[in-house]
Amino acid sequence: MRYVTLPFLTLLTIATTAQVTVTTAPANAQQTYYSLANGVVGSNMLADWDLAFELTGITGSILLNTAKGHKLYKAPFTIAQWSSIDTTGLAATWPQQHNSETDWSSGAFNQGLTANPFDLGWGIYNFQTHNITGDSCFVMQLNGGAWKKLRIDAFTAATNAFTFTWANLDGSSEQSGSLTRSAFPGKNFGYYDLTSNATLDLEPASADWDLLFTKYIGYVTQPFPAYYPVAGVLQNKLVEVQQVDNWPVSTAAWTDVLYWPEEMNIIGFDWKSFNQGTFQWEYVQDRTYFVKARSGDVWKLVFTGYGGSATGDITFNSELSSPTLVAEAGAEFVLVHPNPTALGTATVVVDSPRDGLVIDLVDPSGRVLLEQRVRGSGLTRATMDLQGVPAGLYLVRMQGEGMRAATRLVVE
Repeated sequence: MRYVTLPFLTLLTIATTAQVTVTTAPANAQQTYYSLANGVVGSNMLADWDLAFELTGITGSILLNTAKGHKLYKAPFTIAQWSSIDTTGLAATWPQQHNSETDWSSGAFNQGLTANPFDLGWGIYNFQTHNITGDSCFVMQLNGGAWKKLRIDAFTAATNAFTFTWANLDGSSEQSGSLTRSAFPGKNFGYYDLTSNATLDLEPASADWDLLFTKYIGYVTQPFPAYYPVAGVLQNKLVEVQQVDNWPVSTAAWTDVLYWPEEMNIIGFDWKSFNQGTFQWEYVQDRTYFVKARSGDVWKLVFTGYGGSATGDITFNSELSSPTLVAEAGAEFVLVHPNPTALGTATVVVDSPRDGLVIDLVDPSGRVLLEQRVRGSGLTRATMDLQGVPAGLYLVRMQGEGMRAATRLVVE
């Protein structure tokens, strides 16, 4: 009986391929949420929102819609000095703040951190009450050119709400707003429109999408280093992507991937570039992206086309390449849980008619770190002691007479 394993034996995959076009609309005016399994699951106009508030965790991430044209500067004034803010020295010394390109939990309002480990940029986190108290003031130039001052007053755990205030630079037309996290169940961010002074529910449920096709501000190096509006693809939280370069896309395999970066812009915008000589878009050759979706399936993506601002269309080839561990008789398997594990142990479940199987833990270099024998046939369990095993990606391999199988284990 021969077993299909990864990466030691030939990989058996379930493969379906398709050419897909997802649009961000002309002038990249639309944000489109995409599920690798189900296609487009939602969209909104990019200009709909101004602020976005993270709905989970303690990082207090607040995004500014810089792709809409807004600019944000951290002012050298405390909240107590709110009434005396002016813009003297803005052009020379005030830092312009951008949303992180790599981390959803680091918005424009979360930059310029101090050495205080509880500094979240716009305020200070209290680890006892879980409140965040605002301590910073900001000056914002809206996309139409108007200037405003803005402060995030607080996040209050008891009400589960952010509160914030904005006004003209001279203090006139002061307004206040709030956003309650629980009003957006299952989402990553709740959105706010400053013009209408209202919250907006724009995202699909976070469990329902993998990729966001959108315009955002990216750091570019050509023709010179600068922050610049770009069109590209960002990944959802808990979605991991590996970029494989300089390898024919026809033979690139996800089983060669042992490290899955978590930055949200691994796909990003740089799979394409504009040739100023031919005035044509060009695409990086021999570049493949392997995307581990929210569902756990692994997809192989190759980007092949961009319609520019005329259409906003992004075209790519998509192939489902999830691994399947299969015996010819379908009678044996190995399962490890929990996976990932941070418990110092993992349970290995084996279903086999064979007695005396050997299970070992193998690191990416092929070195066997642990080895133990499973006694008994049928459905059996064994506990693997992972104390002292460094965090990383490993192979749990099951071997016996005439068979060999394997599965992956992440140790956190």
